[in-house]
Amino acid sequence: MVYPIFFSLYLSFSQYSGFGSPVWIGLDNYTQLLGDDVFWKSLYNTVYYMVLAVPFGIMVSMIMAIAMNQKLREVFIYRAILYLPSVLPLFALSFIFIWLMNPRYGLFNLALVNLGLPSINWLGDPKWAKFSIVLLAQMGAGATALIFLAGLRAIPQDLYDAARIDGAGAVRRFFSITLPLMTPVILYAVILGITLGLQVFIQSYIMTEGGPNQSTLFYVYYLYQNGFSYSQMGYASAMAWILFVVTLILSIGIFRWSRSWVHYELS
Repeated sequence: MVYPIFFSLYLSFSQYSGFGSPVWIGLDNYTQLLGDDVFWKSLYNTVYYMVLAVPFGIMVSMIMAIAMNQKLREVFIYRAILYLPSVLPLFALSFIFIWLMNPRYGLFNLALVNLGLPSINWLGDPKWAKFSIVLLAQMGAGATALIFLAGLRAIPQDLYDAARIDGAGAVRRFFSITLPLMTPVILYAVILGITLGLQVFIQSYIMTEGGPNQSTLFYVYYLYQNGFSYSQMGYASAMAWILFVVTLILSIGIFRWSRSWVHYELS
């Protein structure tokens, strides 16, 4: 792994098509990126997706984990049902969602019409295309929900019993006990979600091919196009290292920010 990492760093300062020998060009790839409108468009799309998908995914995972934690005799069946979509390959889910989001006979629009709402061109309308991929991302919430479930199980039951004696309702118990003690798990989910969100690729590659109007042309998809469609491996390597630096800065910033809201011990 070490050699490809440092070789890609060398390629980011070179002009290289994938054949022959790289030609050293210094910072030309990076300066070219600064003036590349498609690069900024792909970066905007990726950040937009990440800002939607990460908080939404955490909320969905928390709701699923609470549902999995209910004291029901058949709860293991519900856990399996909720977890099952996260086991399916992402490319298979993408093809399923193409059918579900079909503007003429998809089940999503059928539900909207039955509710008296207008149908939506989910993948053909730039206003809805990114949100459609955000919805698809929630199919993987079951795996995160299991981690959240482990965090819920680690909270002492005595705290809830004491809160009930003091007259705290379900909502107050959630915000005063559950949520603060789940913050280490939430921090893990945020870091993982940002890392995966910045690398979103398969969904747009299969479902929209970056369209419509480049509304789902995400960063890694544009990187892939430069490297394998346009034979600009040096340019793609520069994009890869910018992505690495951005991810590193975001992770360090979130860890520093977490000092103000993550609780690792009972107090």
